[in-house]
Amino acid sequence: MAIRAVNNCSFFRPSPSLSSVPHFFSTYRRLPTVIRFHPPSSYYACCYTQTRSIKSLFETVMEELKAKRKRRKKIVVTVNASASSNAELLNEVLTEDRLVKRLLQKGLLLEFKKDSDRILLAVAQRPDGKKNWIVSDQNGVSSSIKLQQVTYIVPGISNFDQADIAGFLQKAQDNMDPSLLEFAWSELLEKNKTVTVEEMAEMMFGSVEPLESYSAHLLLSKDEVYFTVLETKGSRCVYGPRSSEQVEELIRRKAAKETAVKEFQEFIKLLGSAKSMPSQDKPPKSSWKDGEKIWSRIESLEAYAIDAYISDEQRETAEMILKQMGLAKTTSSAVKLLIDIGYFPVHVNLDLLKLKIPTVHSEKIISAAQSLLSDSSDPDEDNRKNLTNMKVYAIDVDEADELDDALSATKLQDGRINIWIHVADATRYVQPGSIVDREAMRRGTSVFLPTATYPMFPENLAMGAMSLRQGELCNAVTVSVVLHDDGSIAECSVFNSVIKPTYMLTYESASELLYLNLEEEVELRTLYEAAKLRLNWRRQQGAIETATLETRIKVSNPEDPEPSIKLYVENQADPAMRLVSEMMILCGEAIATFGSLNNIPLPYRGQPQSDIDLSEFAHLPEGPVRSFALVKIMRAAEIDFSKPARHGVLGIPGYVQFTSPIRRYLDLLAHYQIKAFLRGDPPPFTPGGLEGIGAGAHEKFREVKKLCNSSLRYWILEYLRRQPKGRRYRALVLNFFKGRLAALLLVEVGFQATYWVSEGTRIGDVILVKVEETYPRDDIIYLKEVA
Repeated sequence: MAIRAVNNCSFFRPSPSLSSVPHFFSTYRRLPTVIRFHPPSSYYACCYTQTRSIKSLFETVMEELKAKRKRRKKIVVTVNASASSNAELLNEVLTEDRLVKRLLQKGLLLEFKKDSDRILLAVAQRPDGKKNWIVSDQNGVSSSIKLQQVTYIVPGISNFDQADIAGFLQKAQDNMDPSLLEFAWSELLEKNKTVTVEEMAEMMFGSVEPLESYSAHLLLSKDEVYFTVLETKGSRCVYGPRSSEQVEELIRRKAAKETAVKEFQEFIKLLGSAKSMPSQDKPPKSSWKDGEKIWSRIESLEAYAIDAYISDEQRETAEMILKQMGLAKTTSSAVKLLIDIGYFPVHVNLDLLKLKIPTVHSEKIISAAQSLLSDSSDPDEDNRKNLTNMKVYAIDVDEADELDDALSATKLQDGRINIWIHVADATRYVQPGSIVDREAMRRGTSVFLPTATYPMFPENLAMGAMSLRQGELCNAVTVSVVLHDDGSIAECSVFNSVIKPTYMLTYESASELLYLNLEEEVELRTLYEAAKLRLNWRRQQGAIETATLETRIKVSNPEDPEPSIKLYVENQADPAMRLVSEMMILCGEAIATFGSLNNIPLPYRGQPQSDIDLSEFAHLPEGPVRSFALVKIMRAAEIDFSKPARHGVLGIPGYVQFTSPIRRYLDLLAHYQIKAFLRGDPPPFTPGGLEGIGAGAHEKFREVKKLCNSSLRYWILEYLRRQPKGRRYRALVLNFFKGRLAALLLVEVGFQATYWVSEGTRIGDVILVKVEETYPRDDIIYLKEVA
């Protein structure tokens, strides 16, 4: 070997004893940062033909080495706290020299990140612009990738055949023995050394051939326990062994993770098993609560189904379940899965779950209600008028459980009509601030759905002692009103009473009695006469008529896949319905008048409609068509808690809802205020206090009303879905939206839908349609017009 001196062109040939010198140069790039050179003693005994001394040559060589070291790039390695024990390893290694950057060129076998879930092998084909490369992956698909996507270039391969990728990958995976990593980790930790992929291949397989190198890369890149990446250059990495403490902790975590994965897979199998069972054999809903982890996952799935998850963890758990079950990550998929396993009934009311409407009363509330029933004292006993000899009619729907109003009437000697509206005295049992009152306030209203009733008060109160029951002595607050001949209020009073309801009538039976005009039911006839007087008077005061069809549905056994559905369509202009609604409006006006005269803060409801010119709607047919047009332009009702405000829609100077204290908390608030006045006590609530409580109760009422409307539409659609496909329905054209797109009222079911009607159809026309398809869950109906 010839060595060139730096300062002249002389060459020399060392003696055989200098064999260590070539080794020094050959290993120079792998020396530590601090280099100490100790030449052998024979080196100084060499003979030279040149005049330069051995010392001069040695100094020249050392100067060159020193200059090269100065030209080296300084390596600064920052190691995080968890890998601080490995910091010394880097200080002993020239990492830069070991991470030689490999350039991408045609024919190289490389690994790249396709997306967040996939890493593929591919062969480089050609550049794609200045920064990208076209590669053909293991699936035969060509892609344009960025260099940043390359995770490893397999060394030692220059022209790899794409067809051999699958076989190469399989052989590499066959080589992956995790126990080799543990062996390598133990050796390297003991020697305090780092390692590149190729050095790891040499250590584990005794070879740095392409297959062994890629096998080592797979082991290191998938390892989560023994090694950590200390330095990276492009797709090349240097790995360092973790400390024993870290490895022990990671092994513990890995075992816990594997246990969790196993439990999760068992849960997925459980879902699959329940899903495949017949409906009658599916596990009951309560069984999913037996195990804490199972219940937690079901809760996550339920929260996802109603779009009400409370954390990212819940959402991720639900999406992972759906993915494992082969379902899309959507709320509808979650709903269907919960139905398929029997957790949800087929006709689950999702809106009820979303609004978190309480469907049962706690044992604490039920117990408190029972205590109230056990107390026989009546604070108003001495001030109650005995009206038990009076004929009293309670008229409501046939399935009503909470009966909180009833009616009486008679004619005075001067021919005027005296009407008594008897309202259940809920305050006989419940007082402001009590535990039962606070629960009623939280609920805001009773919930009446086609499938069930969820009362504001516990059933033993709401459907028992508080309700007006036929033939029993019942406590009431009675509003007495005397009408002028024109239907306006001549005088009114409010007092505590005790009554004995004579009849409990449905609207149908009350209408039938009115039609029969029986002499023995003259009081009912007087009530109807008063209702007509009131309606005429209100119309003269500018009342806006909005009577239309009203649909009621009763669903038996709603948990069954095919429950029984009974549908009723009632015309609000029906005599009995008209009678009751007029008496309720009369009561509301009387209470507003009474409250105003006595300066009682109440939830006075007003609705200004001074900008509506009824003559503009005279061309529209009376009934649903005109009502539809008027409702669209009406302004929202407003509540004033200090004084009455005109209710333009009803055509009265003031209005307070008072007739449903068992069902609506706002009505109960009015009772608290009126009852305090009757006892001679100051009202329990100031206008401000009343407003704070009333606003919350009103918002609850609005939520429940929306729920009831959506539930009614669902069951009407389900009813239509079950009808014979060829059945025809009369559809009343209410209005047009755009072009021939019309709002229709299906008269037989009282259901509004939209449809593109034929040319020449006008508002008020009745056309025949049939139902093509309905999707109750999505509130969708497809109609088809028939001749």
